[in-house]
Amino acid sequence: MKLTSPEFENGKKIPRKFTCEGDDFNPTLIIEAIPAGAKSLALIVDDPDAPMGTWVHWVSFNIPVVSQIDEDSIPGKQGINDFGRKDYGGPCPPSGTHRYFFKLYALDNVLDLNEGINKEALEEAMEGHILDKAELIGLYKKGSSF
Repeated sequence: MKLTSPEFENGKKIPRKFTCEGDDFNPTLIIEAIPAGAKSLALIVDDPDAPMGTWVHWVSFNIPVVSQIDEDSIPGKQGINDFGRKDYGGPCPPSGTHRYFFKLYALDNVLDLNEGINKEALEEAMEGHILDKAELIGLYKKGSSF
Protein backbone atom coordinates (compact mmCIF):
# COMPACT_ATOMS: atom_id res chain seq x y z
CA MET A 1 0.00 0.00 0.00
CA LYS A 2 1.22 3.52 -0.72
CA LEU A 3 0.21 6.86 0.84
CA THR A 4 1.03 10.18 -0.85
CA SER A 5 -0.30 13.72 -0.92
CA PRO A 6 -0.45 16.22 -3.78
CA GLU A 7 0.21 18.89 -1.11
CA PHE A 8 3.70 17.74 -0.02
CA GLU A 9 6.26 15.04 -0.75
CA ASN A 10 7.38 12.45 1.78
CA GLY A 11 10.02 13.99 4.06
CA LYS A 12 9.24 17.54 2.86
CA LYS A 13 7.50 20.58 4.37
CA ILE A 14 3.77 20.57 5.00
CA PRO A 15 2.24 23.77 3.57
CA ARG A 16 1.20 26.34 6.18
CA LYS A 17 -2.43 26.01 5.01
CA PHE A 18 -2.65 22.62 6.78
CA THR A 19 -1.25 23.85 10.12
CA CYS A 20 -2.40 25.88 13.13
CA GLU A 21 -0.95 28.93 11.39
CA GLY A 22 -3.15 28.38 8.35
CA ASP A 23 -6.61 26.93 7.79
CA ASP A 24 -5.83 23.98 10.13
CA PHE A 25 -7.49 21.33 8.02
CA ASN A 26 -6.22 18.05 6.68
CA PRO A 27 -4.38 17.74 3.38
CA THR A 28 -5.59 15.51 0.55
CA LEU A 29 -4.22 11.97 0.86
CA ILE A 30 -3.93 9.55 -2.07
CA ILE A 31 -4.08 5.83 -1.29
CA GLU A 32 -2.78 3.23 -3.73
CA ALA A 33 -2.51 -0.58 -3.77
CA ILE A 34 -5.05 -1.24 -1.01
CA PRO A 35 -5.14 -5.00 -0.25
CA ALA A 36 -8.09 -6.84 -1.82
CA GLY A 37 -9.46 -8.07 1.53
CA ALA A 38 -9.60 -4.63 3.16
CA LYS A 39 -12.95 -3.82 4.82
CA SER A 40 -11.96 -0.43 6.31
CA LEU A 41 -9.07 1.99 6.73
CA ALA A 42 -7.73 3.72 9.83
CA LEU A 43 -5.51 6.79 10.05
CA ILE A 44 -3.31 8.11 12.84
CA VAL A 45 -1.34 11.34 12.52
CA ASP A 46 1.19 12.04 15.25
CA ASP A 47 4.34 14.00 16.08
CA PRO A 48 7.06 12.01 17.87
CA ASP A 49 9.18 15.17 18.27
CA ALA A 50 6.82 16.90 20.73
CA PRO A 51 8.63 17.91 23.96
CA MET A 52 6.30 15.95 26.25
CA GLY A 53 6.25 12.78 24.11
CA THR A 54 4.38 11.83 20.96
CA TRP A 55 1.53 14.27 20.25
CA VAL A 56 -1.53 12.88 18.47
CA HIS A 57 -2.99 15.15 15.78
CA TRP A 58 -5.68 12.95 14.24
CA VAL A 59 -7.38 9.63 14.88
CA SER A 60 -9.86 8.39 12.27
CA PHE A 61 -11.19 4.86 11.76
CA ASN A 62 -13.86 2.91 9.88
CA ILE A 63 -12.89 4.94 6.83
CA PRO A 64 -14.45 3.35 3.73
CA VAL A 65 -11.99 1.67 1.37
CA VAL A 66 -11.33 4.66 -0.88
CA SER A 67 -8.43 5.83 -3.03
CA GLN A 68 -8.49 9.39 -1.70
CA ILE A 69 -9.17 11.27 1.52
CA ASP A 70 -10.19 14.77 0.52
CA GLU A 71 -8.81 18.01 1.91
CA ASP A 72 -10.81 19.38 4.85
CA SER A 73 -12.86 16.20 5.27
CA ILE A 74 -14.14 13.77 7.88
CA PRO A 75 -13.29 10.44 6.26
CA GLY A 76 -14.63 8.10 8.96
CA LYS A 77 -15.40 7.97 12.66
CA GLN A 78 -13.27 10.38 14.66
CA GLY A 79 -11.20 9.57 17.69
CA ILE A 80 -9.90 12.19 20.10
CA ASN A 81 -6.59 13.93 19.50
CA ASP A 82 -4.24 15.49 22.06
CA PHE A 83 -5.87 18.88 21.50
CA GLY A 84 -8.98 17.30 23.08
CA ARG A 85 -10.91 17.48 19.79
CA LYS A 86 -12.50 14.87 17.53
CA ASP A 87 -10.99 16.15 14.30
CA TYR A 88 -7.71 16.93 12.56
CA GLY A 89 -5.40 19.27 14.47
CA GLY A 90 -2.66 20.57 12.22
CA PRO A 91 1.04 20.86 13.00
CA CYS A 92 1.77 23.51 15.62
CA PRO A 93 5.22 22.80 17.08
CA PRO A 94 6.35 25.01 19.98
CA SER A 95 9.89 25.22 18.55
CA GLY A 96 12.07 23.72 15.86
CA THR A 97 11.12 21.51 12.94
CA HIS A 98 8.95 18.52 13.81
CA ARG A 99 8.07 15.37 11.86
CA TYR A 100 4.42 14.48 11.32
CA PHE A 101 3.67 10.83 10.61
CA PHE A 102 0.50 10.09 8.60
CA LYS A 103 0.01 6.37 9.24
CA LEU A 104 -2.67 4.57 7.24
CA TYR A 105 -3.81 1.03 8.00
CA ALA A 106 -5.85 -1.35 5.83
CA LEU A 107 -7.96 -3.57 8.09
CA ASP A 108 -9.74 -6.88 7.47
CA ASN A 109 -12.77 -5.68 9.47
CA VAL A 110 -14.89 -2.71 10.47
CA LEU A 111 -14.08 -1.81 14.08
CA ASP A 112 -16.77 -1.92 16.75
CA LEU A 113 -15.66 1.31 18.42
CA ASN A 114 -17.38 4.55 19.35
CA GLU A 115 -16.22 7.98 18.28
CA GLY A 116 -13.97 9.71 20.79
CA ILE A 117 -11.61 6.81 21.43
CA ASN A 118 -7.91 7.61 21.74
CA LYS A 119 -4.94 6.42 19.67
CA GLU A 120 -4.06 3.65 22.13
CA ALA A 121 -7.59 2.18 22.05
CA LEU A 122 -7.54 2.24 18.25
CA GLU A 123 -4.14 0.56 18.08
CA GLU A 124 -5.34 -2.14 20.49
CA ALA A 125 -8.52 -2.75 18.46
CA MET A 126 -6.49 -3.02 15.22
CA GLU A 127 -4.20 -5.75 16.59
CA GLY A 128 -4.47 -8.86 14.45
CA HIS A 129 -6.54 -7.07 11.80
CA ILE A 130 -3.89 -5.06 9.91
CA LEU A 131 -3.49 -6.25 6.31
CA ASP A 132 -1.08 -3.50 5.31
CA LYS A 133 0.28 -0.14 6.46
CA ALA A 134 1.54 2.93 4.62
CA GLU A 135 3.23 6.03 5.96
CA LEU A 136 3.78 9.59 4.80
CA ILE A 137 6.02 11.97 6.75
CA GLY A 138 5.72 15.74 6.58
CA LEU A 139 7.83 18.41 8.27
CA TYR A 140 6.80 21.71 9.79
CA LYS A 141 8.46 24.56 11.67
CA LYS A 142 6.26 27.26 13.13
CA GLY A 143 6.77 30.64 11.51
CA SER A 144 8.02 29.20 8.23
CA SER A 145 6.84 31.09 5.19
CA PHE A 146 6.01 27.94 3.24
